Amino acid sequence: MSRIAHIEIDDSHLPPPTPEIEQERKVAIFDLLEDNSFALPPRGDQPVPPGPYRLSLAIRERRLVFDIAQEEGAQVGEFHLSLSPFRQVVKDYWQICESYFDAVKKLPPSQIEAIDMARRGIHNEGARVLQERLEGKAEVDIDTARRLFTLICVLHYGM
Repeated sequence: MSRIAHIEIDDSHLPPPTPEIEQERKVAIFDLLEDNSFALPPRGDQPVPPGPYRLSLAIRERRLVFDIAQEEGAQVGEFHLSLSPFRQVVKDYWQICESYFDAVKKLPPSQIEAIDMARRGIHNEGARVLQERLEGKAEVDIDTARRLFTLICVLHYGM
């Protein structure tokens, strides 16, 4: 039961997303809820609160906030991550996404594929950074980290 069963994104202080960003968000949430691995590590001699978990992501006071509760609503943890390690990779990701969105409209499949490969590479880098930042706070597999990174990018939009 080490998984996320519900996810909420607090984007109340952000500008309305573009259709492309809204689509990225919907796909990431759908994929995340279909298949993910999210576990809280033991802390001292306290037992690990069992999942599945409800996760709320937000940016508050220029920090990324993970608010974690059990499925029935009891809060089991909250941690804040600095946004600094994510800034460049998020910027690079949105730049390559813009190129990809434009390419899909007018370029041949071979060129779209090349841009998509670069996009996946940057996405993997963002997931790796996230896994490093979550060390000791939460354990996630690479696919879960990739989907969470997409949601972090969505939260960065307009900042």
